[in-house]
Amino acid sequence: MMSHRFVTTAAFLLAASGGARAADITVFATVAAKSALEQIVPAFEASSGHHVTLRIATTGELKSEIEKGAHADVAFLTVAALNELIQQGKLDGAGQIAVARSGVGVAVARGAPQPAMANAEDFKRTLLAAKSISYSAQGATGPTMKKIFEQFGIADTMNAKTVIISKITAPQAVAAGQAEMGFTQISEIFDAPEAQFAGPLPAEVQVYSTFSAAPSAAASDRAAAQAFVNALAQPAAKAILKARGLEPL
Repeated sequence: MMSHRFVTTAAFLLAASGGARAADITVFATVAAKSALEQIVPAFEASSGHHVTLRIATTGELKSEIEKGAHADVAFLTVAALNELIQQGKLDGAGQIAVARSGVGVAVARGAPQPAMANAEDFKRTLLAAKSISYSAQGATGPTMKKIFEQFGIADTMNAKTVIISKITAPQAVAAGQAEMGFTQISEIFDAPEAQFAGPLPAEVQVYSTFSAAPSAAASDRAAAQAFVNALAQPAAKAILKARGLEPL
């Protein structure tokens, strides 16, 4: 039996479905939105009749694939990457919608002590005390952390104990014992049962990534692609985004 929550979500998203004929839509989406989209997509499909195929990866990977000619009817990426693809004529800027933003968070092993991160000075001491840390080789978190290390004047010390990952996530690296602390988008930590969310970076050093969605300039069905983009701005979708660690815009 379909749950009341699912029916309610589908009803909310119906307003964005456009009522057009059923279409197949390929959506390229940042990994930061993975768990939210896994709830939003079924509701959209139920209300619209469209079928959605999700391709989840880092923004950098997806941007590169689109630039090389990969077909995506919709792209849900960081604003910077999306705007570059619009300028290249790959995406239709007229249909772009700002969806959500996400800050950087800290993942630690389940049951580990809560690290001190109330302010920038606490966070600096926590970083220096950590035996090892980890973040992805791709995405926005790495540059953010490097900038913080430089700001704190501890770049050399932190670089020596940083584990750069590419095949697994920062929470997975923590769970596997490869690092004491992992840094990534907060929404990605919410999606990682193997580790626990220790908290966001202190406000003084927090950096947000803003995510937007836009239809492809060569979408197979332009109306269906725009309907999916519009669905991301509906109240039900915003509630799901918020519950999964993203801040709806």
